[in-house]
Amino acid sequence: MSKAEEFSQHIINGYATKGDFITLGGAMLDGVPVGGNAQVNIALKTLNRHGLIAGATGTGKTKTIQVLSEQLSKNGIPVLMMDIKGDFSGIAMPGIEQPFITERHGKINLPYEIKSFPVELMTISKQNGVRLRATVSEFGPVLFSRILDLNDTQGGVVAVIFKYCDDHHLPLLDLKDFKKVLQYITDEGKAEIEKEYGRISTASTGSILRKIIELEQQGADVFFGELSFDIDDLMRIDKNGNGYVNIIRLTDIQDKPKLFSTFMLSLLAEIYSTMPEQGDAGRPELVIFIDEAHLIFDQASKALQDQIETIVKLIRSKGIGIYFITQNPQDIPAGVLSQLGLKIQHALRAFTANDRKAIKMTSENYPLSDYYKTDEVITQLGIGEAFVTALNEKGIPTPLVATMLRAPMSRMDVLTSQEIDSLISESKLAKKYNEEIDRESAFELLDKKITAAEEQAAKKAEEVAKQKEADRQAKQAPTRTTSTRRSTAQNPVVKVLTSATFIRGALGVLSKMFKK
Repeated sequence: MSKAEEFSQHIINGYATKGDFITLGGAMLDGVPVGGNAQVNIALKTLNRHGLIAGATGTGKTKTIQVLSEQLSKNGIPVLMMDIKGDFSGIAMPGIEQPFITERHGKINLPYEIKSFPVELMTISKQNGVRLRATVSEFGPVLFSRILDLNDTQGGVVAVIFKYCDDHHLPLLDLKDFKKVLQYITDEGKAEIEKEYGRISTASTGSILRKIIELEQQGADVFFGELSFDIDDLMRIDKNGNGYVNIIRLTDIQDKPKLFSTFMLSLLAEIYSTMPEQGDAGRPELVIFIDEAHLIFDQASKALQDQIETIVKLIRSKGIGIYFITQNPQDIPAGVLSQLGLKIQHALRAFTANDRKAIKMTSENYPLSDYYKTDEVITQLGIGEAFVTALNEKGIPTPLVATMLRAPMSRMDVLTSQEIDSLISESKLAKKYNEEIDRESAFELLDKKITAAEEQAAKKAEEVAKQKEADRQAKQAPTRTTSTRRSTAQNPVVKVLTSATFIRGALGVLSKMFKK
């Protein structure tokens, strides 16, 4: 048996040949496809064990994501794609067969077809698309505190705010609601809060407010609010049995890692809390691709990273697979990297001594191979070629294989503006979620409470002022009467008149007596 035949059998034995699987491409040895049945097939039941797609810019990572998404959709598995660069939307349109594609598929013994896939374009900002939102209440005090990177004391204040709002039926929907409650417990409601929950430091509330303003400056005020997105709307299958490819357009938040981390954590937490346990279901319920994954971790706090790592570990039991896309595996924290079963490593380029060290470290993340010098081959892979290793159905890593990847069936380019507008105008989800809703919540209810309290205080102050005036007038009235009598009695004119009156009266009486 030749080396090529031996290698070919090695791959056939190591990768799925029975049951439900997707085919990524054909095995290569010494830079040449070996053809035949040496194809890289990944069992569907292992795709909830997460994965990594890495490689230098321009080596074909986006097309690999496109191929994976197409294969999943074709098998009735919905996809959620975080599209940071905006170059993934072409999956909504059929591709064009070209000679170089036909030739490639001939080498790896795969037929080529062109096909489009059902797509929803979504957004967490003001871009055109289905609006994704979540309320502050849905985060809960612990997750909200971690997003804001608060210390234990400040987190305790957040917990009090959530408790106060629950006890007094004040919905926390958006950031202005939270800020209003924060202002209220610091000013008008300070006495009420201290009586019910204890004293709260104004230094703590001030620090929390500054953190919220920082989050607002990255656009989070658009994300927090209603209507909250229903996770079930990510799980749709079209009439032809294809899973929907949900593309979240994130081209305008590359410089807003705090918002990206907040959104990702809330989404993963919501999916985890909503989805039932799947056990060994045989196929994932949803696969999530996170492009430019380093944006999640670059400015995330240790607490936030720990939370993401915990969810990544647990969420696969809910039938959810998460795939991180980045240039270098070292961009992913070790705790997360260790959870990734499928690894697709495109070429890395060595321009400096540090690059060579990084490549050496990267190659050590992959299984040892009798057929490749991994650290050398990793620099020689062409565009659309990659090292692949996965987990088989028993959870054992499959052999490392250099793979010539199949070409996407859909358009390998972006949609035009007109095509995007048309797609969104026909979307049922856009009609459902794009209406602005601002129902009565904590902001309005506290405004009313504060206004009513101010009106009552003004009314009481007016009543007190009126009472004081009445009391003052009551005190002054007797004084004027006494002084009038006193002054009248002391007036000489009055005295003369009084005397004359008395004399006339007396003479009248005497006159009557003498007449008798």
